[in-house]
Amino acid sequence: MRKTLIGPAIVACSALAVAAAPMGAQARHHERQRVWVCDNPRHAANTGTVVGAVGGALLGNAIAGHGSKTGGTLIGAGVGGVAGHQIAKKHAKKNCHYEYR
Repeated sequence: MRKTLIGPAIVACSALAVAAAPMGAQARHHERQRVWVCDNPRHAANTGTVVGAVGGALLGNAIAGHGSKTGGTLIGAGVGGVAGHQIAKKHAKKNCHYEYR
């Protein structure tokens, strides 16, 4: 009678020990949280605006006719600034990843 109770008791205790080991590891894992982190889109968008405006101004000045260099520069700077801002903002949102903190 004793041998029939000792065998299942040993199996039950070893099963509890195996089941408890992953729980202890998971408890330590939950101390750190998984956080979604993105680059600062405002900084990237501002940089894109400046780069786009300068590039647009240079391109507008080069394309504009002889008598309208100032107008071409201003229009090119405006269009380039808006385009650079939108492109940089779109790309900044792609630079996101998870970090454990």
